[in-house]
Amino acid sequence: MNVKHILRRSSSPTEDGDVTTAPTSSAADWGLLLIRLTFGLLMAAHGAQKLFGIFGGHGLTAVGQSFAGLGYRPGKLFALMAGLSELLGGLGLAVGLLTPLASAALIGVMINAMATVTGAHGLWDTDGGVEYNVGITVVALAVAAIGPGRLAVDRFLPWGTGGWGEAAFALGLGGAGAAVTLSL
Repeated sequence: MNVKHILRRSSSPTEDGDVTTAPTSSAADWGLLLIRLTFGLLMAAHGAQKLFGIFGGHGLTAVGQSFAGLGYRPGKLFALMAGLSELLGGLGLAVGLLTPLASAALIGVMINAMATVTGAHGLWDTDGGVEYNVGITVVALAVAAIGPGRLAVDRFLPWGTGGWGEAAFALGLGGAGAAVTLSL
């Protein structure tokens, strides 16, 4: 019996004793929604800080100057790309829309953050380390692998159930995007 079968079991068996009738939603679907909303909206807000200077952010010009100080040229363009990746990737993850692509956007930004800012400071966030970035990366990858659940727009689309292919796509595209960005 596979995991998806277990997650979609009904409490009332059919005539032949099979329990495969899917409920409208399960605790797993609501749990995935909670994860997607929490991480997705936090990442979208983080992107909005960069782009618009809201939620205590500094805005695109100041973030662009910071990015230039990290070696990204032109800094404002790379700040725009990071902000849009976080905003759109976060919103996509939150509503479960284009989940593998949304996950890839977040993974790529987090790899860049680890390579340029937090990686030199070790693991723990209290020391400026990669703890936060690793957490976001793993959640984004896990949601791509598991799928966004039944409480998502993607449930009607071919990649809405997740799987190895969706996880490989998210990790591959996010990693490739990060590699290209870091090489420029």
